[in-house]
Amino acid sequence: MSRRVVVTGLGVVSSIGIGRAEFAEALRAGRSGARPIGVFDTEGFEHTMGCEVAGFDPRPWIRRVDPEELGRASRFAVAASRMAVEDAGLTEDELRTRRGMVCVGTTDGEAHDLDALTELELAHGPAALDPVRVRRSTATRLSATVAHDLALSDVEAVTVATACSAGNYAIGAGFDAVRAGEAEFALVGGADAMCRKTFAGFYRLGTVAPDCCRPFDVDRKGILTGEGAGVLVLETAESALRRGAPIYAEVLGYALNCDALHPVAPDRASIKECIELALRDARVGPDEVDLISAHGTGTPANDVTETGAIRDVYGEKPPPTVSFKSMLGHAMGAASALAAIACGLGITHRFIPPTINHRVTDPECGIDCVPNHAVDAELKVVQNTGLAFGGNNAVVVLGRFDEEVAR
Repeated sequence: MSRRVVVTGLGVVSSIGIGRAEFAEALRAGRSGARPIGVFDTEGFEHTMGCEVAGFDPRPWIRRVDPEELGRASRFAVAASRMAVEDAGLTEDELRTRRGMVCVGTTDGEAHDLDALTELELAHGPAALDPVRVRRSTATRLSATVAHDLALSDVEAVTVATACSAGNYAIGAGFDAVRAGEAEFALVGGADAMCRKTFAGFYRLGTVAPDCCRPFDVDRKGILTGEGAGVLVLETAESALRRGAPIYAEVLGYALNCDALHPVAPDRASIKECIELALRDARVGPDEVDLISAHGTGTPANDVTETGAIRDVYGEKPPPTVSFKSMLGHAMGAASALAAIACGLGITHRFIPPTINHRVTDPECGIDCVPNHAVDAELKVVQNTGLAFGGNNAVVVLGRFDEEVAR
């Protein structure tokens, strides 16, 4: 039997706010997370802006594991997971009585630590490797440590490494598990920490913006690398109603595909297909969608290709289409998870967050990107898009929960 699946808890570590309430306030205000990068040495790079998480203390959130034994991304993941659990009104004892899933998406895992280990080995040989950094460098720690810190033993803990769409992949995996009855709850989302390796890679591709990210703008210059974590609690509608839990949104459906066309370039036909598959799974038509959260990287190629695919599905006047990367930067594996949380907050608080830094919309994009200022809106159905290198596409459809409407 297919069960209705709802979002009852939200946990956020981001460059524009820590926790659900601060994140929602920042989204409505159109706050920018852009600042000079400090988490790694940027000497030799002409452009050094990024969307770094500043002033984050993991100790109030990480309670069973020594934070020093965790890499930066794992700290984000554990903290966001505990925030989400507490936001959902769940206790550890309650979770331990239920079969669950922990699924965290990522691009880089703990590549920040791998950068440091590589530097040590090149300079001083393998004997100089820091054993603490070695222990915390595996990507599987992102999900396993969430289960460890929450003392959850009856869970499947999975790390999904499908790069910049990984957050949506994780949401889809948890959605499948809960709606099929394989899990009673799921902690799902994404986490990544800024690292020199990925920054240098995007820089060499010529896709790092000098000052800020301007998605869909005629003068856009590329991305700002970012970081953080977004985790959502998924459970059945029946469970949430029985507990009297907050319901931010219902997960209506999702879709995945891979065009395998090019290592980095997006494919319009494949994105179109993924959107159509997600809408079909959600049992909604294009005319029912009120908002599109685009991947929206701010690179010339992505924005034109993605908006072309959107128009192929929705026609020449698609719903408002925003990019949260204008505020958050590109948080890699956390990007679509943070965007899903932003969508849930928009549904709950009835507003559309803006695409900031915007001046003139590129005519080739041809969308309303809700420039610079949030607008009030009754959002019933929202599409959240994640696109990744290698053609890994993932689209999640969220909706306002209505107990009276049969799904």
